[in-house]
Amino acid sequence: MKKKLYKHSLLLLLGVMGIYLSACKKSDSPYYDYTNTVQTYKGTTLDYLKSKSNTFDSLLLVLDRFPALKDSLTNQKVTLFAPVNENFAASVKYLNQIRKAGGRAPIYLKTADLTELEFMLSKYIIRGNITTSTYTNSVDGLSLNTIVSNYPMHVKAVKADASGFVGGGATTLEYSDMFGSTIRLNWVTTITNAVNIKTNNATINILTPLHNFGFDEFTARLDQ
Repeated sequence: MKKKLYKHSLLLLLGVMGIYLSACKKSDSPYYDYTNTVQTYKGTTLDYLKSKSNTFDSLLLVLDRFPALKDSLTNQKVTLFAPVNENFAASVKYLNQIRKAGGRAPIYLKTADLTELEFMLSKYIIRGNITTSTYTNSVDGLSLNTIVSNYPMHVKAVKADASGFVGGGATTLEYSDMFGSTIRLNWVTTITNAVNIKTNNATINILTPLHNFGFDEFTARLDQ
């Protein structure tokens, strides 16, 4: 499985960058330099996602297939690392390029294998309502478990520089799938564009659009 994942990783990254660069201009992209303008949202996490049109449509589509996960984003204390539409689009496009080359029918979010899709989706939902202050107190970051499978993910806070002061800028989170390894070179890491959006039941951190949904596992898990 790992060899197959590594084989696709570079091509998938190039595909994501191509989609992102061709589609994004500062003037017309809803994802360019995303800033958190709502620090506290009066409603559930699911309500928040629904309130952001053209941003979380794909995530909501996938959530509709998993009522238990939807319930978690409504009634449970969780932390969501929220993938945006482009994260899904790049992964789906690459998967179907591979399938087309092999003469196989396309697979979309509405038809993807439920077990594999749920496992990948659950990677983005951590047990407990955790804010960035928890991560900033740990130099090496923290390993935290996802809902459903208790799969370990890693979170590390990084302070940007500002006005000549090292570490004086905004906090960014590095979110990593460790794949069971303590060696960072084996990890797949993405970063956040916005952090600490508080809802009635959770904390939301929004991922960069350059991330590919599934942490490079999308094609290997679904191209069966």
